[in-house]
Amino acid sequence: MKKLVGAALLGQSGGPTSVINASAAGVFLESLKHDEITEIYGAQHGIKGILDENFYDIRKEDVEELERLKYTPSSAIGSVRYKLKDYKKDPTDYNKLLEIFKKYNIRYFFYNGGNDSMDTCLKISKFMKTAGWEMRVVGVPKTIDNDLAGIDHSPGYGSAAKYVATSIMELYLDATVYNTQQFIIVEVMGRNAGWLTAAAALASVGGVKPDLMYLPETPFDMDKFYNQVGELLKTGKSVFVVVSEGIKTAEGKYIPEYETEIARDAFGHANLGGTASVLANHVGEKFGVKTRAIEFSLLQRSAAHIASQTDINEAFKVGQIAVKKAINGTTNKFVGIQRVPGDKYKVKYPLLPLKIVANAERKVPLEWILPDGQGLTQDFIDYALPLIQGETKLEKVNGLPRFAKLNKVLAPKK
Repeated sequence: MKKLVGAALLGQSGGPTSVINASAAGVFLESLKHDEITEIYGAQHGIKGILDENFYDIRKEDVEELERLKYTPSSAIGSVRYKLKDYKKDPTDYNKLLEIFKKYNIRYFFYNGGNDSMDTCLKISKFMKTAGWEMRVVGVPKTIDNDLAGIDHSPGYGSAAKYVATSIMELYLDATVYNTQQFIIVEVMGRNAGWLTAAAALASVGGVKPDLMYLPETPFDMDKFYNQVGELLKTGKSVFVVVSEGIKTAEGKYIPEYETEIARDAFGHANLGGTASVLANHVGEKFGVKTRAIEFSLLQRSAAHIASQTDINEAFKVGQIAVKKAINGTTNKFVGIQRVPGDKYKVKYPLLPLKIVANAERKVPLEWILPDGQGLTQDFIDYALPLIQGETKLEKVNGLPRFAKLNKVLAPKK
Protein backbone atom coordinates (compact mmCIF):
# COMPACT_ATOMS: atom_id res chain seq x y z
CA MET A 1 0.00 0.00 0.00
CA LYS A 2 1.32 3.40 -1.03
CA LYS A 3 2.29 5.65 1.88
CA LEU A 4 0.02 8.70 1.90
CA VAL A 5 1.42 11.78 3.63
CA GLY A 6 -0.74 14.73 4.61
CA ALA A 7 -2.98 16.33 7.21
CA ALA A 8 -5.79 14.63 9.12
CA LEU A 9 -9.10 16.34 9.75
CA LEU A 10 -11.89 15.36 12.15
CA GLY A 11 -15.40 16.81 12.14
CA GLN A 12 -18.23 16.17 14.58
CA SER A 13 -21.82 16.33 13.42
CA GLY A 14 -25.39 15.94 14.62
CA GLY A 15 -26.58 15.54 18.19
CA PRO A 16 -23.81 15.21 20.80
CA THR A 17 -23.44 12.29 23.20
CA SER A 18 -21.64 11.88 26.50
CA VAL A 19 -18.92 9.86 24.72
CA ILE A 20 -18.54 11.47 21.28
CA ASN A 21 -15.38 13.17 22.54
CA ALA A 22 -13.96 9.78 23.48
CA SER A 23 -13.99 9.04 19.74
CA ALA A 24 -12.33 12.41 19.09
CA ALA A 25 -9.67 11.47 21.63
CA GLY A 26 -9.17 8.20 19.79
CA VAL A 27 -8.66 10.00 16.47
CA PHE A 28 -6.42 12.75 17.85
CA LEU A 29 -4.21 10.63 20.12
CA GLU A 30 -3.74 7.93 17.49
CA SER A 31 -2.95 10.53 14.80
CA LEU A 32 -0.13 11.87 16.96
CA LYS A 33 1.61 8.48 16.66
CA HIS A 34 1.92 8.41 12.86
CA ASP A 35 4.57 10.16 10.77
CA GLU A 36 2.30 10.02 7.71
CA ILE A 37 0.03 12.59 9.40
CA THR A 38 1.67 15.99 9.14
CA GLU A 39 -1.00 18.16 10.75
CA ILE A 40 -4.03 17.31 12.87
CA TYR A 41 -7.08 19.50 12.57
CA GLY A 42 -10.46 19.62 14.26
CA ALA A 43 -13.18 21.25 12.16
CA GLN A 44 -15.06 23.94 14.05
CA HIS A 45 -18.73 22.97 13.69
CA GLY A 46 -18.27 20.04 11.35
CA ILE A 47 -18.67 20.41 7.61
CA LYS A 48 -19.60 24.10 7.99
CA GLY A 49 -16.27 24.76 9.68
CA ILE A 50 -14.45 23.08 6.81
CA LEU A 51 -16.24 25.24 4.24
CA ASP A 52 -15.37 28.32 6.30
CA GLU A 53 -11.76 27.12 6.80
CA ASN A 54 -12.03 27.21 10.58
CA PHE A 55 -9.72 24.48 11.86
CA TYR A 56 -8.46 23.94 15.40
CA ASP A 57 -4.77 22.99 15.48
CA ILE A 58 -4.82 19.87 17.64
CA ARG A 59 -1.04 19.83 17.96
CA LYS A 60 -1.43 22.95 20.11
CA GLU A 61 -3.38 20.98 22.71
CA ASP A 62 -1.99 19.39 25.87
CA VAL A 63 -2.03 15.61 25.62
CA GLU A 64 -3.51 15.41 29.13
CA GLU A 65 -6.48 17.48 28.02
CA LEU A 66 -6.93 15.29 24.94
CA GLU A 67 -7.02 12.29 27.31
CA ARG A 68 -9.73 14.03 29.35
CA LEU A 69 -11.89 14.19 26.24
CA LYS A 70 -12.78 10.56 26.99
CA TYR A 71 -14.83 11.77 29.94
CA THR A 72 -16.09 15.10 28.58
CA PRO A 73 -19.63 15.29 27.16
CA SER A 74 -20.96 17.15 24.12
CA SER A 75 -19.00 17.97 20.96
CA ALA A 76 -15.71 19.55 22.03
CA ILE A 77 -14.96 21.08 18.63
CA GLY A 78 -18.55 21.98 17.82
CA SER A 79 -21.28 20.19 15.90
CA VAL A 80 -23.57 21.11 13.03
CA ARG A 81 -26.61 20.00 11.07
CA TYR A 82 -25.67 20.76 7.48
CA LYS A 83 -26.88 18.72 4.54
CA LEU A 84 -24.67 18.44 1.48
CA LYS A 85 -26.66 18.35 -1.73
CA ASP A 86 -26.13 15.74 -4.42
CA TYR A 87 -22.89 16.82 -6.10
CA LYS A 88 -24.31 15.90 -9.51
CA LYS A 89 -27.04 18.49 -9.02
CA ASP A 90 -25.06 21.15 -7.18
CA PRO A 91 -21.27 20.70 -6.90
CA THR A 92 -20.69 24.11 -5.25
CA ASP A 93 -19.86 22.83 -1.76
CA TYR A 94 -17.83 19.92 -3.12
CA ASN A 95 -15.67 22.13 -5.30
CA LYS A 96 -15.04 24.34 -2.28
CA LEU A 97 -14.13 21.31 -0.17
CA LEU A 98 -11.74 20.08 -2.86
CA GLU A 99 -10.07 23.47 -2.99
CA ILE A 100 -9.66 23.50 0.81
CA PHE A 101 -8.44 19.92 1.02
CA LYS A 102 -5.76 20.69 -1.58
CA LYS A 103 -4.80 23.96 0.11
CA TYR A 104 -4.24 22.27 3.48
CA ASN A 105 -3.11 18.96 1.97
CA ILE A 106 -5.81 17.08 3.85
CA ARG A 107 -5.43 13.42 3.01
CA TYR A 108 -7.27 11.86 5.95
CA PHE A 109 -10.86 12.81 6.72
CA PHE A 110 -12.80 11.42 9.67
CA TYR A 111 -16.41 12.36 10.35
CA ASN A 112 -17.98 11.47 13.68
CA GLY A 113 -21.76 11.22 13.63
CA GLY A 114 -24.91 9.25 12.90
CA ASN A 115 -26.86 8.29 9.79
CA ASP A 116 -26.76 11.71 8.12
CA SER A 117 -23.09 12.17 8.97
CA MET A 118 -22.21 8.86 7.34
CA ASP A 119 -24.14 10.07 4.29
CA THR A 120 -21.91 13.16 4.27
CA CYS A 121 -18.84 10.90 4.43
CA LEU A 122 -20.12 8.83 1.53
CA LYS A 123 -20.79 11.88 -0.65
CA ILE A 124 -17.38 13.39 0.03
CA SER A 125 -15.61 10.08 -0.57
CA LYS A 126 -17.33 9.61 -3.92
CA PHE A 127 -16.70 13.15 -5.09
CA MET A 128 -13.02 13.22 -4.14
CA LYS A 129 -12.45 9.97 -5.99
CA THR A 130 -14.19 11.40 -9.06
CA ALA A 131 -12.12 14.60 -8.75
CA GLY A 132 -8.88 12.61 -8.54
CA TRP A 133 -7.92 13.84 -5.06
CA GLU A 134 -6.36 10.91 -3.23
CA MET A 135 -7.56 10.80 0.35
CA ARG A 136 -8.94 8.36 2.86
CA VAL A 137 -12.40 8.93 4.26
CA VAL A 138 -13.52 6.91 7.29
CA GLY A 139 -16.73 7.33 9.27
CA VAL A 140 -16.66 7.19 13.06
CA PRO A 141 -20.15 6.22 14.30
CA LYS A 142 -22.08 7.74 17.19
CA THR A 143 -25.68 8.27 18.22
CA ILE A 144 -27.67 7.85 21.41
CA ASP A 145 -30.56 6.72 19.18
CA ASN A 146 -28.78 3.41 18.47
CA ASP A 147 -30.38 3.34 15.03
CA LEU A 148 -27.32 2.88 12.78
CA ALA A 149 -27.74 0.01 10.34
CA GLY A 150 -25.23 -2.80 10.07
CA ILE A 151 -23.83 -2.69 13.61
CA ASP A 152 -24.79 -4.23 16.94
CA HIS A 153 -24.99 -0.90 18.78
CA SER A 154 -23.82 2.69 18.47
CA PRO A 155 -21.27 4.48 20.67
CA GLY A 156 -23.26 6.83 22.88
CA TYR A 157 -26.23 4.54 23.35
CA GLY A 158 -24.94 2.59 26.35
CA SER A 159 -24.33 5.73 28.40
CA ALA A 160 -27.66 7.32 27.49
CA ALA A 161 -29.44 4.04 28.23
CA LYS A 162 -27.76 3.90 31.63
CA TYR A 163 -28.95 7.44 32.38
CA VAL A 164 -32.50 6.63 31.30
CA ALA A 165 -32.74 3.42 33.34
CA THR A 166 -31.20 5.01 36.44
CA SER A 167 -33.37 8.13 36.21
CA ILE A 168 -36.52 6.01 35.79
CA MET A 169 -35.64 4.12 38.98
CA GLU A 170 -35.05 7.36 40.88
CA LEU A 171 -38.15 9.10 39.55
CA TYR A 172 -40.36 6.11 40.28
CA LEU A 173 -39.30 6.05 43.92
CA ASP A 174 -39.97 9.79 44.23
CA ALA A 175 -43.26 9.76 42.34
CA THR A 176 -44.81 6.94 44.37
CA VAL A 177 -43.89 8.18 47.85
CA TYR A 178 -47.16 10.04 48.58
CA ASN A 179 -50.51 8.68 49.70
CA THR A 180 -52.18 10.88 47.07
CA GLN A 181 -52.52 9.64 43.51
CA GLN A 182 -50.75 11.20 40.55
CA PHE A 183 -49.99 10.49 36.90
CA ILE A 184 -46.34 10.73 35.87
CA ILE A 185 -45.24 10.55 32.25
CA VAL A 186 -41.60 10.62 31.17
CA GLU A 187 -40.58 11.55 27.63
CA VAL A 188 -37.41 10.02 26.19
CA MET A 189 -35.64 10.92 22.93
CA GLY A 190 -36.25 8.82 19.82
CA ARG A 191 -37.82 10.03 16.61
CA ASN A 192 -38.41 6.79 14.71
CA ALA A 193 -36.47 4.24 16.75
CA GLY A 194 -37.35 3.50 20.36
CA TRP A 195 -34.05 2.14 21.65
CA LEU A 196 -33.68 4.83 24.32
CA THR A 197 -37.26 4.51 25.51
CA ALA A 198 -36.73 0.75 25.64
CA ALA A 199 -33.84 1.39 28.04
CA ALA A 200 -36.44 2.26 30.68
CA ALA A 201 -37.15 -1.48 30.79
CA LEU A 202 -33.66 -2.00 32.25
CA ALA A 203 -35.01 -0.42 35.44
CA SER A 204 -36.82 -3.72 36.02
CA VAL A 205 -33.44 -5.28 36.82
CA GLY A 206 -33.41 -2.88 39.77
CA GLY A 207 -36.97 -3.71 40.73
CA VAL A 208 -38.81 -0.85 39.00
CA LYS A 209 -41.27 -1.45 36.16
CA PRO A 210 -43.14 1.43 34.48
CA ASP A 211 -46.88 0.76 34.18
CA LEU A 212 -46.86 1.55 30.47
CA MET A 213 -44.17 2.10 27.81
CA TYR A 214 -44.70 3.27 24.24
CA LEU A 215 -42.14 3.13 21.42
CA PRO A 216 -42.44 4.65 17.92
CA GLU A 217 -42.09 1.23 16.28
CA THR A 218 -45.77 0.51 16.95
CA PRO A 219 -48.74 2.85 16.28
CA PHE A 220 -50.01 4.78 19.29
CA ASP A 221 -53.74 4.47 19.91
CA MET A 222 -54.94 7.51 21.88
CA ASP A 223 -58.27 5.97 22.91
CA LYS A 224 -56.68 2.73 24.08
CA PHE A 225 -54.09 4.74 26.02
CA TYR A 226 -56.72 6.71 27.91
CA ASN A 227 -58.65 3.52 28.64
CA GLN A 228 -55.53 1.83 30.01
CA VAL A 229 -54.65 4.84 32.15
CA GLY A 230 -58.23 5.02 33.42
CA GLU A 231 -58.15 1.38 34.50
CA LEU A 232 -54.82 1.86 36.27
CA LEU A 233 -56.09 4.95 38.09
CA LYS A 234 -59.03 2.94 39.44
CA THR A 235 -56.54 1.01 41.60
CA GLY A 236 -55.92 4.19 43.59
CA LYS A 237 -52.17 4.00 42.96
CA SER A 238 -50.06 6.49 41.05
CA VAL A 239 -49.50 5.68 37.38
CA PHE A 240 -46.01 5.83 35.82
CA VAL A 241 -45.67 5.96 32.01
CA VAL A 242 -42.67 6.25 29.68
CA VAL A 243 -43.06 7.42 26.06
CA SER A 244 -40.79 8.11 23.15
CA GLU A 245 -40.95 11.65 21.80
CA GLY A 246 -41.61 10.14 18.37
CA ILE A 247 -44.69 8.01 19.00
CA LYS A 248 -47.26 8.45 16.22
CA THR A 249 -50.83 7.46 15.59
CA ALA A 250 -51.73 4.92 12.90
CA GLU A 251 -52.27 7.92 10.60
CA GLY A 252 -48.63 8.95 11.10
CA LYS A 253 -49.35 11.99 13.26
CA TYR A 254 -46.97 12.95 16.09
CA ILE A 255 -48.74 13.68 19.40
CA PRO A 256 -47.61 17.36 19.61
CA GLU A 257 -49.10 17.90 16.14
CA TYR A 258 -52.53 17.76 17.75
CA GLU A 259 -51.74 21.11 19.36
CA THR A 260 -49.07 22.85 17.29
CA GLU A 261 -47.17 22.74 14.00
CA ILE A 262 -43.80 20.98 14.17
CA ALA A 263 -40.65 22.59 12.75
CA ARG A 264 -38.09 20.52 10.83
CA ASP A 265 -34.30 20.66 10.53
CA ALA A 266 -32.07 20.81 7.44
CA PHE A 267 -32.46 17.05 6.92
CA GLY A 268 -36.27 17.23 7.12
CA HIS A 269 -36.38 15.64 10.57
CA ALA A 270 -39.14 16.81 12.89
CA ASN A 271 -37.96 18.85 15.89
CA LEU A 272 -39.83 16.91 18.52
CA GLY A 273 -40.56 17.49 22.19
CA GLY A 274 -43.74 18.06 24.14
CA THR A 275 -45.31 14.63 23.73
CA ALA A 276 -45.41 14.02 27.48
CA SER A 277 -46.87 17.46 28.18
CA VAL A 278 -49.71 16.99 25.69
CA LEU A 279 -50.65 13.57 27.06
CA ALA A 280 -50.34 14.72 30.69
CA ASN A 281 -52.64 17.68 30.05
CA HIS A 282 -55.24 15.44 28.43
CA VAL A 283 -55.06 12.89 31.27
CA GLY A 284 -55.45 15.66 33.84
CA GLU A 285 -58.51 17.06 32.07
CA LYS A 286 -60.03 13.62 31.52
CA PHE A 287 -59.54 12.11 34.97
CA GLY A 288 -59.02 15.11 37.27
CA VAL A 289 -55.76 13.66 38.60
CA LYS A 290 -52.56 15.54 39.40
CA THR A 291 -50.07 15.10 36.56
CA ARG A 292 -46.34 15.55 36.03
CA ALA A 293 -44.71 15.57 32.58
CA ILE A 294 -40.96 15.05 32.67
CA GLU A 295 -38.85 15.50 29.55
CA PHE A 296 -35.26 14.26 29.77
CA SER A 297 -34.36 16.38 26.72
CA LEU A 298 -30.62 17.14 26.49
CA LEU A 299 -29.88 15.60 29.89
CA GLN A 300 -29.93 12.07 28.49
CA ARG A 301 -27.21 12.75 25.96
CA SER A 302 -24.90 14.85 28.16
CA ALA A 303 -24.86 12.82 31.38
CA ALA A 304 -21.13 12.09 31.52
CA HIS A 305 -21.33 11.65 35.30
CA ILE A 306 -23.14 8.34 34.82
CA ALA A 307 -21.60 7.21 31.53
CA SER A 308 -20.93 3.54 30.89
CA GLN A 309 -17.20 2.81 30.92
CA THR A 310 -17.89 0.09 28.35
CA ASP A 311 -19.37 2.77 26.10
CA ILE A 312 -16.43 5.12 26.68
CA ASN A 313 -13.91 2.40 25.85
CA GLU A 314 -15.73 1.43 22.64
CA ALA A 315 -16.17 5.05 21.54
CA PHE A 316 -12.44 5.63 21.96
CA LYS A 317 -11.65 2.42 20.13
CA VAL A 318 -13.68 3.26 16.99
CA GLY A 319 -11.82 6.59 16.68
CA GLN A 320 -8.47 4.91 17.19
CA ILE A 321 -9.20 2.16 14.68
CA ALA A 322 -10.43 4.68 12.08
CA VAL A 323 -6.97 6.27 12.03
CA LYS A 324 -5.05 2.99 12.01
CA LYS A 325 -7.09 1.62 9.13
CA ALA A 326 -6.91 4.84 7.13
CA ILE A 327 -3.12 4.85 7.44
CA ASN A 328 -3.19 1.30 6.06
CA GLY A 329 -5.24 2.30 3.04
CA THR A 330 -8.89 2.05 4.11
CA THR A 331 -11.35 4.54 2.65
CA ASN A 332 -15.10 4.84 2.03
CA LYS A 333 -15.83 2.76 5.14
CA PHE A 334 -16.97 3.25 8.70
CA VAL A 335 -15.85 1.43 11.82
CA GLY A 336 -18.57 -0.93 12.99
CA ILE A 337 -19.18 -2.76 16.24
CA GLN A 338 -20.28 -6.39 16.20
CA ARG A 339 -20.91 -8.62 19.19
CA VAL A 340 -18.96 -11.86 19.37
CA PRO A 341 -21.26 -14.80 20.22
CA GLY A 342 -20.66 -16.34 23.62
CA ASP A 343 -21.57 -16.15 27.29
CA LYS A 344 -19.16 -13.29 27.98
CA TYR A 345 -19.72 -9.88 26.37
CA LYS A 346 -17.12 -9.18 23.70
CA VAL A 347 -17.07 -7.13 20.50
CA LYS A 348 -15.04 -6.78 17.32
CA TYR A 349 -14.68 -3.75 15.06
CA PRO A 350 -15.22 -4.60 11.38
CA LEU A 351 -14.90 -2.05 8.58
CA LEU A 352 -18.23 -1.67 6.80
CA PRO A 353 -19.28 0.15 3.60
CA LEU A 354 -20.65 3.64 4.24
CA LYS A 355 -23.53 2.98 1.88
CA ILE A 356 -25.15 0.48 4.27
CA VAL A 357 -25.54 3.04 7.07
CA ALA A 358 -26.05 6.32 5.20
CA ASN A 359 -29.66 7.47 5.71
CA ALA A 360 -30.74 4.04 7.00
CA GLU A 361 -32.46 3.42 10.33
CA ARG A 362 -32.37 0.33 12.51
CA LYS A 363 -35.38 -0.02 14.77
CA VAL A 364 -36.15 -2.10 17.84
CA PRO A 365 -37.24 -5.57 16.64
CA LEU A 366 -41.01 -5.85 16.93
CA GLU A 367 -40.68 -9.24 18.60
CA TRP A 368 -38.90 -7.51 21.51
CA ILE A 369 -41.82 -5.15 22.13
CA LEU A 370 -44.65 -6.44 24.28
CA PRO A 371 -48.19 -5.53 23.16
CA ASP A 372 -50.36 -2.76 24.69
CA GLY A 373 -47.47 -0.78 26.16
CA GLN A 374 -46.43 -3.57 28.54
CA GLY A 375 -42.69 -3.07 28.01
CA LEU A 376 -39.89 -5.14 26.48
CA THR A 377 -38.99 -8.81 26.45
CA GLN A 378 -36.05 -10.46 28.20
CA ASP A 379 -34.27 -10.57 24.84
CA PHE A 380 -33.96 -6.78 24.95
CA ILE A 381 -32.73 -6.84 28.55
CA ASP A 382 -30.08 -9.41 27.61
CA TYR A 383 -29.05 -7.27 24.62
CA ALA A 384 -28.82 -3.92 26.41
CA LEU A 385 -27.58 -4.80 29.90
CA PRO A 386 -23.92 -5.41 28.91
CA LEU A 387 -23.79 -1.99 27.25
CA ILE A 388 -24.34 -0.05 30.48
CA GLN A 389 -21.65 -1.82 32.49
CA GLY A 390 -18.65 -0.14 34.12
CA GLU A 391 -18.41 3.06 36.12
CA THR A 392 -16.85 6.08 34.46
CA LYS A 393 -13.33 7.09 35.49
CA LEU A 394 -14.30 10.76 35.25
CA GLU A 395 -11.97 12.90 37.37
CA LYS A 396 -13.58 15.07 40.07
CA VAL A 397 -12.26 18.31 41.57
CA ASN A 398 -14.03 19.80 44.59
CA GLY A 399 -16.82 17.30 44.05
CA LEU A 400 -17.42 18.45 40.46
CA PRO A 401 -16.41 16.92 37.11
CA ARG A 402 -13.08 17.99 35.66
CA PHE A 403 -13.83 18.15 31.94
CA ALA A 404 -11.26 18.77 29.19
CA LYS A 405 -10.21 22.37 28.68
CA LEU A 406 -8.97 22.74 25.12
CA ASN A 407 -6.92 25.70 23.93
CA LYS A 408 -8.86 25.75 20.66
CA VAL A 409 -6.17 27.55 18.70
CA LEU A 410 -7.36 28.17 15.16
CA ALA A 411 -4.90 27.18 12.45
CA PRO A 412 -3.78 30.10 10.24
CA LYS A 413 -5.82 30.33 7.05
CA LYS A 414 -3.91 29.62 3.88
